[in-house]
Amino acid sequence: MQVLSPNLIIYAKADSMVFARLASMKHLIISAMLLTLMNSLMAQQETWITNANLLDPVKKTVQSGMTVVIKGNTITAIHKKKAPPEATVIDATGKYLMPGLTDAHVHFFQSGGLYTRPDIIDLRHVYPYEKEIKWVHDQFEDQLRRYLRNGITTVIDVGTSNRFLARRESVNNQSYAPQVYMSGPIISVMKQSFYDTLKDDAPFVWAADSITARKLVRDQVAMKADLIKLYYAIDGEPAEKFLPVIRAAIDEAHKNKLRVAVHATERLAVQLAVEAGIDYLVHSVQEEDLDDATIALIKKNKVLVCPTLNVENGYLHTFDRSRMFTTHELIHASPFALSSLYDLKQFPDTAIANKYKMLAANHVAKSDRINRVSAQNLKKLVDAGVTIVSGSDAGNIGTLHATSLYNELQQMQLAGMNNWQLIQSATINAAGILQLPGFSGNIAVGQPARMILLDADPVADLSNLQKIYRVIQNGQVVNPDTLIHETPEVLVQRQLNAYNTRNMEAFLDTYADDVEMRKQSGTLICKGKEAFKKKYFFFDLAKLLHCRIVKRIVDKNFVVDEEHVIDDRGSFGGTAIYEVKNGKISKVSFLE
Repeated sequence: MQVLSPNLIIYAKADSMVFARLASMKHLIISAMLLTLMNSLMAQQETWITNANLLDPVKKTVQSGMTVVIKGNTITAIHKKKAPPEATVIDATGKYLMPGLTDAHVHFFQSGGLYTRPDIIDLRHVYPYEKEIKWVHDQFEDQLRRYLRNGITTVIDVGTSNRFLARRESVNNQSYAPQVYMSGPIISVMKQSFYDTLKDDAPFVWAADSITARKLVRDQVAMKADLIKLYYAIDGEPAEKFLPVIRAAIDEAHKNKLRVAVHATERLAVQLAVEAGIDYLVHSVQEEDLDDATIALIKKNKVLVCPTLNVENGYLHTFDRSRMFTTHELIHASPFALSSLYDLKQFPDTAIANKYKMLAANHVAKSDRINRVSAQNLKKLVDAGVTIVSGSDAGNIGTLHATSLYNELQQMQLAGMNNWQLIQSATINAAGILQLPGFSGNIAVGQPARMILLDADPVADLSNLQKIYRVIQNGQVVNPDTLIHETPEVLVQRQLNAYNTRNMEAFLDTYADDVEMRKQSGTLICKGKEAFKKKYFFFDLAKLLHCRIVKRIVDKNFVVDEEHVIDDRGSFGGTAIYEVKNGKISKVSFLE
């Protein structure tokens, strides 16, 4: 047997390592080639949506029997031809295909819950703001999924933190998320002292002068913001005092080819901002009738207007504890953000809770005036031919992400807009905010494939916007029911929210058809949804009813809630054990 020298052994080991690395590199190269090939095949694969009733918001028509062809993420043809055998076919017979909706005014730095604006209601001694910041970031993907589930394929965040802005690209072009456009932090003419220490989590930055305003715009240009947002709330100061800052910011933004949105609700501030060259007014004038001259100026300068009619009620009815939620909100909104809006009903600091209830009571007349004037001004703008876009201002207290756009559209409808105008506001009009090349917000050849397929006609009844059969996002056909995976805790929380709202439909939606209610001993109390419905007959009778979770334990598919309930009889405690199977509560037991 030949004996190898130590050097030869070292060389042999080195050679084997080289061969191993070459083999690994070969494997990676082959994998990359296969991935490229798969992507190429997917890009060549066509999806045909056939026999659809096609809504055209530009022409305000519905064409029957239409086919829309998608290749990759683009609409490549619209006709009435028969699909080839190799195509993926979605039969849309009896359904309505329309452009995906846009919520043109959201804020992801806010959750929509009670603890999200400590500069308005400071509850940090109960729930630290650091936890709120962590929560909104942890729930970002969940909120995006909820937007898409509600048919919203595009969102525009008009004021967020640098940390959220840095996350934007990671979620875009995903089949589970809407297309996200963002400004950076809101450039304010007034100092927002509360947020000074938050650094990259700060949603406001102060432009003390024109030089600072230009620098703040350039900072956002460097981060590739999609637009610039200005805050021109003057708080009793002369509007002209801040005009140099507004002009400087607009000029710097336009030099860098960025559109400018502005928060301005006083008539004079709106006039000055429009004269200075803004592109997008994210609120309308709220407490003063718009005069013909200002309306003509807005129209002449082609400024888009987002009225945000519903956000005032979100704050008011959270603070006065009268906020009630629809079945749609209870099922489709984030259950944890929603549940926090009930916390003032059993708040540990009763002085704070009573203070805000009293403030809300004193604010009713002002809120009514704001709502009335805002609606009247919207009707004037619509009648004058000003371009209106829909936006919810989601994230503010009481204005929940994903579900609030429909509530906003309802308020716009009550103000006098017809269904075609509302559909335009959420599609083709909203696309005009950023004026992106090749994107009109309509279903047309060459456009991005962002659409929703509905079970019924939204022109005939606006509520049909909630009857979503499929969402088409970036060319992918998505079943909305697959977008949210509800954990046992999420499901049980949704059940509790429905209980506190006394909404029987949303309450029963969380339970299995053969659900059992038992005592701790195992004794059966009742079984099945109909029996549950009879058991909870007091939903329609009780004047007072609220359940608060004192402590919760989650173990796999079991959720144990220690509860404190107040109702017409008084207050009492108890413990409920929920067992979840196949996405529904299958059993609930009450400890005696």
